[in-house]
Amino acid sequence: MSSSPDIAVVCDTTAYLPTELVASSGIHVVSLYVAVDGVQEPESEITDYAAFYERLRASEEGATTSQPSIGDFVSVYEPLLDEGREIVSIHISSGISGTFEAAGQARERLVAEGKGGDRIHLFDSRSACGGMAYSVLAAAAAARAGGNSEVVLARAEQAREELKMWFAIDTLEYLRRGGRIGGARAWIGSALKIKPILTLEEEITPVERVRTRARSIERLRDYARQRHESGLDAWVIQHIQDPETVSALADDCREIFGCEPVFISEIGPVIGAHVGPGLIGVGSVSNEVLS
Repeated sequence: MSSSPDIAVVCDTTAYLPTELVASSGIHVVSLYVAVDGVQEPESEITDYAAFYERLRASEEGATTSQPSIGDFVSVYEPLLDEGREIVSIHISSGISGTFEAAGQARERLVAEGKGGDRIHLFDSRSACGGMAYSVLAAAAAARAGGNSEVVLARAEQAREELKMWFAIDTLEYLRRGGRIGGARAWIGSALKIKPILTLEEEITPVERVRTRARSIERLRDYARQRHESGLDAWVIQHIQDPETVSALADDCREIFGCEPVFISEIGPVIGAHVGPGLIGVGSVSNEVLS
């Protein structure tokens, strides 16, 4: 099933939605870029994540990431506008990436060229990964149901207001190195070898510090229980290079929520470059916002 013929939903690769879900939801995707040791690639063309994270671990310089170009956005927007469609374009938090700004510049160009840029509606997810994915899926569901751009944007905002993703990471080192550490900066240099739990509220925001990996995963389970008790049962799990932990956590979440996940996916190179291998994240919204 594809989106409504009237509204096209666009997002960027940092939602890390499974390919089949992107296709079945009629979503269009613009890719960010990642470079390791000076070799830049579109994130969408990197399919072997294990090999990428091997390169990242081995690199002395680490990785750099960059937003799509204005031309990248135009090349996705223009054919959709030519079909007479409106576009709702949902992107990674402007607090941590220039992607939303580049989308806005592409819109301005298409307005200036008289190519229907005024039919592009931008939405800053103020999130990333699974958090952004919820807004995208909610928007796509509203578009499929025949909603106009106001309805589609309102549904994306409702998902944003409901969502909360907690993620546990192995180390703050990658965030420190990449400068994306936000409010967790205060934890750098702690004498404790901590396993941080973080969330993303426009920028990286600390939740709590725990001492061990096992304890951090237990806190994610506790958090899943809280979400279920709040009636927010449309859950997702995302990870970086830790399928075994994810499998066990997913089994627990099936029991906690009493249903299958919206999706489980691996976070790719652009966000992975800034947080490093070992991330596990869990979050949820209401079933209603996605239907």
